Amino acid sequence: MKKRSKKRGPVRAKKVVCDGIQFASGLERYMYLALKKAKIKSVYEGQTYVLQDGFEFTNDCYEKQSNGKGEYKNRGNKKILNVKYTPDFVANTFIIECKGRANESFPMRWKMFKKHVKENLPHVTLYKPQNQKDCDETIQLILKQDK
Repeated sequence: MKKRSKKRGPVRAKKVVCDGIQFASGLERYMYLALKKAKIKSVYEGQTYVLQDGFEFTNDCYEKQSNGKGEYKNRGNKKILNVKYTPDFVANTFIIECKGRANESFPMRWKMFKKHVKENLPHVTLYKPQNQKDCDETIQLILKQDK
C-alpha cells in the first residue's frame, strides 16, 4: 500500500546558494545567472520599499490571533507595522520579481508596489517572470531597452 503524504500548506520553494548568495528559489538563481551572463548590473534584494506607513490603532478591536488561535478578545490599541516589499533584483531602470507560484498575500502587495512605482519611480520598468523562458525574455527586453 502507498503511503499518502499530507498536504502541508502552500508551495515552499527550495533555498539555493550560488556565488555565496542564498536565493529563495531556483528561479531567482536562474535569473541571477542570466543577468550575470548578459552583463546586466543589478542588486539581489538590495532595496526594501515601504508601501504603507505604520500607525497607532487606538480603537478597540475584538479578534483572535492572526493564526486563528487564542481567545476572542480586545486586541486594539496597538502599533500597526509598515507594509514593506523587497523585490528580487533592483537596478536604476528596472526591477525584477521572480514569482513561480504566488502566496495568498502577494497579489495585494504587488498591486501596492505597482502604485508605489507609478507614484515614486516613473522611470522604472517592472518585470515579473514566472518561469525560465520568461527570465530569458526579460533579459532580451532589458537589453533592447538599454540600446
